[in-house]
Amino acid sequence: MKSFSESYKEAGVDVTAGYKAVELMKQHVARTMTSGVLSGIGGFGGLFELDMTGITKPVLVSGTDGVGTKLKIAFLMDKHDTVGIDCVAMCVNDIICCGAKPQFFLDYIAVGKNYPEKVAEIVKGVAEGCVQAGCALIGGETAEMPGFYPVDEYDLAGFSVGVVDKDKIINPDCQKAGDILIAIKSSGVHSNGFSLVRKVFTVSEANLARHNSDLGTTLGNVLLTPTKIYVKAVMKLLEEVKVKSISHITGGGFYENIPRSLPKGISAKIERSAVQVLPIFKLIQETGKIPERDMFNTFNMGVGMIVCVDKADADKAVAAINSTGEEAYVLGELVESDEGVIIC
Repeated sequence: MKSFSESYKEAGVDVTAGYKAVELMKQHVARTMTSGVLSGIGGFGGLFELDMTGITKPVLVSGTDGVGTKLKIAFLMDKHDTVGIDCVAMCVNDIICCGAKPQFFLDYIAVGKNYPEKVAEIVKGVAEGCVQAGCALIGGETAEMPGFYPVDEYDLAGFSVGVVDKDKIINPDCQKAGDILIAIKSSGVHSNGFSLVRKVFTVSEANLARHNSDLGTTLGNVLLTPTKIYVKAVMKLLEEVKVKSISHITGGGFYENIPRSLPKGISAKIERSAVQVLPIFKLIQETGKIPERDMFNTFNMGVGMIVCVDKADADKAVAAINSTGEEAYVLGELVESDEGVIIC
């Protein structure tokens, strides 16, 4: 007998909608299947067999995150097929900072009301993010929670697990003054600072849909641009040169994230003129009259990742990153100092 409860439906939870959502999302999940996947969606746990080829001391690395209030932009625009990319990106971009390669991902979607087509669109984005990251979507959860979330809203979070050989874990302690910092360009605001973004623009359907000449498109299109996934670029970089540290520039911007990868007594000296600031950040700063230090302490400012290499490897590192389709350039260098980050 098919599972169904009229009483539960009257309370706001329609289990049949959940079944339909699973059927609609299967085609998207199938795109992410890798050789390690041992189970399909629908079981109580996702099974994954690690490929240990070339790894003598496997270390699992995990990361979890959500999309944050960027979801409010998706709600207003009624566009739900890209926020899943953001969710994957925020997790996998963290775990690659120690040199780990993402293996699989699971998502969690909490909705006020289960609209199967909308849920399938969300999962479509998650699947696309997994494809870009080279990992498998092996499971997840969709929870219908009437009375907890508005019927047209949802929350989205997830986590990823990667693996790295213990002897190849990136060790920031080897960094020294004179090492070079390389920026990898972002695609925009990514998934951080949206509480401030929404306050600055007083976002509504009307102003999100309005064309902006400085941006070359609508404000909504720019704000909803998915977070870059840097897995392929970083994996290629690790093959070509010795990487001394990697910083994922997320919430807290330059001033919070870069010091997380610095040894004591070493600071990052960044040439302000070298930072290729994207137009959206200039618009945010001018519209909100935000001090520049606050901008660098909240947003990525056009720099999604920062990697550190020996000065002799800088050109090779930039070339390796660019060969994957990303854009990299020299941002600054390390100096002897306890200031953490120096932007001058």
